[in-house]
Amino acid sequence: MRTPTLETARLLLRPVRLEDAEQVQRLFPQWEVVKYLNVVVPWPFPEDGVETYYRERSLPAVERGEEWHWTIRLKGKPERIIGAISLHLNREINRGFWIAPEWRRQGLMTEAVAEVTRFWFEDLQQPVLRTKKAVANAASRAISVREGMRCIRQTEDDYVCGRLPTEVWEIDSATWKSRRLMQR
Repeated sequence: MRTPTLETARLLLRPVRLEDAEQVQRLFPQWEVVKYLNVVVPWPFPEDGVETYYRERSLPAVERGEEWHWTIRLKGKPERIIGAISLHLNREINRGFWIAPEWRRQGLMTEAVAEVTRFWFEDLQQPVLRTKKAVANAASRAISVREGMRCIRQTEDDYVCGRLPTEVWEIDSATWKSRRLMQR
């Protein structure tokens, strides 16, 4: 399934395109954005890092039908990217996201996550969604709690900022559907 454009009350989630790399390159390489991302993200971040990642990694995975990548944009300013979110099949961890610091604490990522999770369960018909986060990443953990996910494992992992205590969270399709019905 191709990556569709998704919408929420305030957001447009548009499929990533190579043309987005220049704008994302200006936003992404900030310590507040990358510190809790997996150590595979190079730091300091290279000047062509986003374009290289899109061209060599994310867009080929999208073409193979293994991943879905979106830029996050405000409906009122659809030309401006404020973050990104992605889904991944055939991995232990299925979802990742980031948002520029100036757009945090407004519920925007919670809104984006809810729509992408809906896509995962309804459109892709997946049975379980898993995500991983550093325990220190309180804002990301709060999103998982609001979604009704449960922590299934505690471990340690390597992040851009170093080795940290880590939690793996999951929600299954039946739990997600039940919560969605209760929220209506």
